[in-house]
Amino acid sequence: MKSVSLTRLATIALVTGAFALAASNAASMDRVPAPEGAEVYFISPQDGDTVESPVPIQMGLRGMGVAPAGVEADNTGHHHLLVNQPLDEVDLDTSLPFSDHKRHFGGGQTEGEIELEPGTHTLQLLFMDYRHLSFDPPVTSDKITITVE
Repeated sequence: MKSVSLTRLATIALVTGAFALAASNAASMDRVPAPEGAEVYFISPQDGDTVESPVPIQMGLRGMGVAPAGVEADNTGHHHLLVNQPLDEVDLDTSLPFSDHKRHFGGGQTEGEIELEPGTHTLQLLFMDYRHLSFDPPVTSDKITITVE
């Protein structure tokens, strides 16, 4: 019988463990339902507002609680802000990556500031779970348009 080196056994164990972890992560990436009536909305700015940069953002929520990203608690999540990003172009079945068009408030913030160039911008809130995954159906605000001077 051929002997197998410890290095080879360790490699096999690591690869097997990586596949098992990937499989368990895929299963845990299912979107979960939000409570019925959950709603996210802008306190400020409001649709049609003319503002200066940095733009103060205040986010409201009904029917759920706010918790930092990574904190798993029933009926909670955290805010994301879509900037000039149509919702139908966002893959809601995967973790939302951070970009200039997708801002995270993963610390559980309900307000903040964002730098925007002068011009017209669209904003929409997307409330996501502790894994940065959308609820099913997504909990979103109305899209608003603001002008930055």
